[in-house]
Amino acid sequence: MFDFFNFPLIIVMKKTLFLSLLLFGLTVTAYSASPAEKRSFRISKNLNIFNSLFRELDMNYVDTLSYDKMMKTTIDNMLEKLDPYTVYMPEEETDDLTFMTTGEYAGIGAMIMKKDKEICVSEPYEGMPAQRNGVRAGDIIVEVDGVKVEGMTVNEVSSRLKGTPNTTIRLKIKRLGEKEPLEISFLREKIQVNPVGYSAVVGDKIGYVLLREFTDRAAIELKNAVSDLVKQHKIESLVLDIRNNGGGLIDEAVKIVGYFVPKGTDVVTTKGKIDESDRTYKTPSEPIFPQMKLVVLANRSSASASEILAGSIQDLDRGVIVGERTFGKGLVQNIRTLGYGGHLKVTTAKYYIPSGRCIQAIDYSHRNEDGSVGRVPDSLTSEFKTLNGRKVRDGGGIVPDSLTKDERKLNISYYIFAQNLYFDYATQYVQQHPTIASPTDFKLSDEDFKAFSDYLVTKKFTYTSQTEKYYSELLDMAKYEGLDKRAKEEFDALKLKLKPDILNDIAENKTDIAELLSLEIIKRYYYQKGEIQYSLRDDKELKIALEILKPNGSYTSILSKK
Repeated sequence: MFDFFNFPLIIVMKKTLFLSLLLFGLTVTAYSASPAEKRSFRISKNLNIFNSLFRELDMNYVDTLSYDKMMKTTIDNMLEKLDPYTVYMPEEETDDLTFMTTGEYAGIGAMIMKKDKEICVSEPYEGMPAQRNGVRAGDIIVEVDGVKVEGMTVNEVSSRLKGTPNTTIRLKIKRLGEKEPLEISFLREKIQVNPVGYSAVVGDKIGYVLLREFTDRAAIELKNAVSDLVKQHKIESLVLDIRNNGGGLIDEAVKIVGYFVPKGTDVVTTKGKIDESDRTYKTPSEPIFPQMKLVVLANRSSASASEILAGSIQDLDRGVIVGERTFGKGLVQNIRTLGYGGHLKVTTAKYYIPSGRCIQAIDYSHRNEDGSVGRVPDSLTSEFKTLNGRKVRDGGGIVPDSLTKDERKLNISYYIFAQNLYFDYATQYVQQHPTIASPTDFKLSDEDFKAFSDYLVTKKFTYTSQTEKYYSELLDMAKYEGLDKRAKEEFDALKLKLKPDILNDIAENKTDIAELLSLEIIKRYYYQKGEIQYSLRDDKELKIALEILKPNGSYTSILSKK
């Protein structure tokens, strides 16, 4: 029964409790966690969840777990959602990190690849231990230091080839034309890959330098190469080739720009989340080549430090850029040391070149619903001005002053390459031709091309084009929608059109096939430098650069027009 006598007391007690709760609530809401505290809590919470999950899997999962592999996969999947440049490198990849920044490692000086389930030498470097001791492209590695490599991955074999300098390595190899395996022993050495791949005179007082990467000796090696051309050939103009150069160290790009512009010139500014990421890089010394005309060759694979160099040269109106639009990587990475010998290469900032623009082409922070990302459309880019007032734009890489386009098609020549048939034929070719003409004079004869065509036939070469794959998908969809019978004649006719006609395709694409085959053959005799020399013979961008640099060329007018 309800007690009416105590009703007022109950009301008072409830009011007191309500006021107490209200005051307590006001006291609680008066304290609000800072963003840093909230972030710290979320990190701790998720780490605890992950730790508990990992332990539960360890105790309860039906099969044995591979802890290191699971953790690496987890980390890789997590970082993949950020951008392609933020990656985890465990202790066993430390050598790769050193090579990325210095171009240096200890080993035999040769590239290897997997081919038909075997590990094959794909390219020995000229003048390095493997090449000097008779190792050839096409050699199949059977054993390294007495250990059979059958079933190993390329990385596993590569690790065995590397080692302490001046230690002996014993290789057992199979070679085409030899009945028994060969055994070769020699010393490992410290391998230093020169970032300057090639330099030469290419015109009247015009020098050419190919810069492959921005390792910690890129600037000094470039300076040495250009200085030698000035001293020996009195060059007054330079073609600097950074095509297919994926970048590297910012400081090296800044030093190189400093060879051509006044000391203290702003080259690039980085801006990130934390203060230590904010920095302006200025040229550190007086210019060595202040009056030299400069043309920079770039393409879609020129990225990062290459774009800093090309973009700053363009923004400062110090040289002319020729080639394709560059990759568009306006992000900066730093290496952070982690526990147990691991490292994190993490994107810490965006960079801005002298005009103030950032040339990042993809916004990884705003993904589509399916997780994909797209390039920034030109319509959303902004206009900036170079030192002389020329109009340039941000987003989407560096647009050259003289823009070219790669006209090559994805034809049969690519599919021959993908199946390593140029490589295999060149291995056979070397057995039959002890010498060939120099890279500047070599020409594949009609007889040699016919022999290669016959070789493809004997190998029963065929391929499935990308168009055929899309055709199959289209036909499957037509069947699903019940349209395949209605358009049967058209589908059948299209199928016949898409089916490869190998001999006809070879004849139609003879120029592309002959070029790729010639490059592979030349590498066997003249190595990387020979390949570059041959490529420059009919180089479209180089020809444009030479026209621009002629005394009556368009160099000055390009840099002054607005």
